[in-house]
Amino acid sequence: MMAQHIEISPLLDQTPPNEATKDESPARPRLLKPSPTAAASFFAFAVASHQVIQEGGKADYIIEIRTADQTNESANQVFDEGSSTIFKVNVGLSESNPDAYTPKLISIGPYHNQNPRLRSMEKYKLRYRQRFLQRKAWRDVEYYFSEMEKLKDEALKCYDDIRDLDSNIVSKFLDLLLLDGCFVVEYIREFYEGVPEGEDKIINAAWMESLVDRDLLLLENQLPFFILAKLHEMTKDPTDAPFIQMVKYNFGSSLPKVTPKFINATDDDAEEIKHLLQVVHMCCCPSEMNTGLTRNSRKKKGSSKKSCNWNPLRIGKSKKKFKTKDGDLWHDRMRSATELDEAGIRFSNVGKIYRKLNKNNKEDAISLFDIKFNKGLLEIPCFEVINSTETILRNLIAYEQHSSDVHPKYFTDYIIFMDHLINSGKDVNLLRLNGIIRNRIGDDEEVAIMFNKLGEGVIPSTDFFYKVECRKVIEHCEKPWNENMASLRHNYLNSPWAKISTAAAIILLLLTVAQTVLAFISTLK
Repeated sequence: MMAQHIEISPLLDQTPPNEATKDESPARPRLLKPSPTAAASFFAFAVASHQVIQEGGKADYIIEIRTADQTNESANQVFDEGSSTIFKVNVGLSESNPDAYTPKLISIGPYHNQNPRLRSMEKYKLRYRQRFLQRKAWRDVEYYFSEMEKLKDEALKCYDDIRDLDSNIVSKFLDLLLLDGCFVVEYIREFYEGVPEGEDKIINAAWMESLVDRDLLLLENQLPFFILAKLHEMTKDPTDAPFIQMVKYNFGSSLPKVTPKFINATDDDAEEIKHLLQVVHMCCCPSEMNTGLTRNSRKKKGSSKKSCNWNPLRIGKSKKKFKTKDGDLWHDRMRSATELDEAGIRFSNVGKIYRKLNKNNKEDAISLFDIKFNKGLLEIPCFEVINSTETILRNLIAYEQHSSDVHPKYFTDYIIFMDHLINSGKDVNLLRLNGIIRNRIGDDEEVAIMFNKLGEGVIPSTDFFYKVECRKVIEHCEKPWNENMASLRHNYLNSPWAKISTAAAIILLLLTVAQTVLAFISTLK
């Protein structure tokens, strides 16, 4: 609520209005002194300072109405989307599965810091911070605290709803930056380099490592990347790898499919990285675009708000339609995998799924998004579905939906494409048998439900990444021959018994024709 203030300041030699001489004609209409109730009602509409001067004989009254000076400043902060990079996920995305955006074991940053269920990890954070401080033992904790204080204001701007913090919260925020930052840096170093000589792993349980990896990739559970890079820079050895390289190797196995060529790239611009989730986002992108995503953010920081896909006024309008070249809507005409199979389209997997990255696969440039259609063959890169797949995909989509400088929006468009391709477990089964989906969660129907729910609340990008391939698929399916063959397969060849019945009918028809021909020939003789 905006602070409001009223001052009633009498001028010198004033008398109450009712004592003014009768022969004096007021130059302005008389205004009565407002009652507290009337004033309160009036203040609700006040925007700037306003004076009303009442002149009557010996009395002049000044009623001054003031509102908070920061009105315009606050409004500008609310709409200053360029500085915010770590968001609370909007309800349109989160309502279908809010748990996918909530940490299960550890909180990083301010959004979930007060969650009592996550307090048990505080002791692990302290141990990781102790190991961090031991790397440069001649520096005390105050040195790192002072370095974090220099970055405090910039770090605060990265979060989209904690602008107005009092001094106590700011002080805690600095402690949080250092404690959580030390944990993230040391945890990633531990995976990449191993534990320091003479020490043991702080987190030994595999289930804990799995949950920590999951929680570190949630959009609401991030620290600004420049904080992590600064902490790494202050304590690294000359032979240490760049921190961004450590991040890519640590989280590559969490993804359905990565682009090895990019993970092994060394020309990353770390200054343009927003947070860990963006690094993971880049690990999946096509090789010719992966560096462009980070470099484009510099060019588009001053871009118009119109470029931002997420708009609270559009929540729920997720089924935006895209037109093909001839003006028709492909959205209503795109078919599922089984329907495409009936139309004669063949499926093929491309690329490989790597559990470990090494010199034998480092040049592989096939990404998750390299879907191509040519001459009746739909090529889709193979990918793996595990228990954490839905969570990581949801948060990558949320990152794209909230970020106005990410173009193209690969994950958003990919999920929309796959949502059309997969309608049931039969579609998943078809893709799995063709080597496209590696199902690690069991039932094909579960995978279908996952993809269908991933598309809920998603606003498609204005320039759909797969519109050319969709157009080619639709044009292929709508050719008369392919439509007739699709109808035949759907109505007469959709099961083994139907195939047998159809074959028997065809054989019977041929025998009947042959018998008729033979009978006709015999009559000629």
